[in-house]
Parts: sequence; structure tokens; C-alpha cells
Amino acid sequence: MVVRTVALTLMVGLGFSASANADEAYAKSRMKAMSDYITAQKTISFAYDANLEIVTPDHQKIMLTSSGTADLSRPDKIRATRDGGFSSVEMLFDGKTLTVEHKDAKTYAQADVPGTIDHVIEVLRDKYHKPFPGADLLLSNPYDKLMPGVTDTKDLGSGVIGGKECDHFAFRAEEVDWQIWIAQGDQPYPCRYVITSKTIDQAPQYSVQVRDFKAGSEVAADDFGFHNSTNAKKIDVVDLGDIDELPSQFKGVAQ
Repeated sequence: MVVRTVALTLMVGLGFSASANADEAYAKSRMKAMSDYITAQKTISFAYDANLEIVTPDHQKIMLTSSGTADLSRPDKIRATRDGGFSSVEMLFDGKTLTVEHKDAKTYAQADVPGTIDHVIEVLRDKYHKPFPGADLLLSNPYDKLMPGVTDTKDLGSGVIGGKECDHFAFRAEEVDWQIWIAQGDQPYPCRYVITSKTIDQAPQYSVQVRDFKAGSEVAADDFGFHNSTNAKKIDVVDLGDIDELPSQFKGVAQ
């Protein structure tokens, strides 16, 4: 009886290991397919809904929500909007000049940042500390950005996001866990992306959910120039206030 139990346990263990390896290989192949598809698209447009969790010093979780749109024309043009309960912001990049407009305050700032979409996303994050929502998914090679450092991979089957059936995968790295839902079919775009911090108490999450995704000939022509139709006042980039997803009134009282 003991021998049979041990044998059964061994078979189950071996079966699980083989399945896990297959799941990991499939997850990585789907991630590569998603990355290759996004990279190949010269024009992309979508709308999104974002959720940012913060944790107060007394360990209460609070979720801040916003919505927006994004239009890309590779290699060097992007327009993005974000509307939240605290600010309405538009960002434009025409390959040479980055413009950020705070519509509520009727102010805008500009900086010369010649280069690609990858470059301007890096400048926004590292120099101005203004990360673009879901920026990792918009880079010229998302796979190379997301997969290094992954220590664990899980295929969680399928899920439905906005009526679209998706493959659902979970990944672990040293500082964050992250999940992604990738649309099934011939347009394997990211439908939802969730990042969970492992270095902050209560493990707050940040998520972006994509809707109305279009690519290629489906995307309407766009003008990526700034025309200041609202007579906004030009100010220095460092003076742009409350354009982050975390408003100033929450800074210092949340982690």
C-alpha cells in the first residue's frame, strides 16, 4: 500500500512538472507572439482604464482610477490623454518636441527630446518622473523589456476582458509580480496588464485595461502637433503640477 502511494505521488509529481514546463513554454511563446505583433504595427490606437492602488500609513488600501487614449505612429510619434478625478492631461510627441498639457490648469510645457517613442518614454520616466501608463507594452520590443528577471511563469488558462477571450499568464520577478491577458486570434494585443509590488507593504497593484484596440489600416490618421487651442500658458516642465496618477494630496500619506 505504501509503495503504491509513493508511486502515485511520484507520478502526480512528474506529471505536474511536465505540465508546468509545457505551460511555461506556451506562456513565453505567447508573450513573444504578442511582442512581435505589437512591434510590427506601424500605427496603433486604443483606449484604456487604469487603476492605481496606494496604501496609507494605517494600512488602508485606496484605489485611484483614470481613463485615457493613446495613438502611436512608429517610430517617433505618440499622442496620449489621461482623465482622472484630479487632472486632465494630454501628452504629444512629434519626433522632436515633447509637449505635456495640464488642461485643468490651462498650462503646458515643452522639451526638445528628439528620438523614438522608446526614447521619449525613457525620458519621461527617468528625467521627469512622469511614467506613461503601460509603457512597457508600447516599446519597440516588449518581450526584451518584460521577460528578463522573470523567475516563475504560470499559464492560468483563459479569461474574458471586455468580451474578448484572452490567454491569462502570471509572472514573478524579484521586486514585482505581474499578470497579462493576451487576446486570442490573429491580433494578440495585451488586453490587461497588472503589476503587483512586492517591496511595499500590503502589495499594492497597478493595472491597465485596454479597449477599442486598433492597428494598421484601422487607425485613423492623426496630427501629432500641438496647436494650443485653449490658449494655455507655457511654463517650465518642472512647474507642471498634479499631472501624475498620484495627486499631490496623496503624496506623503501613502506608500
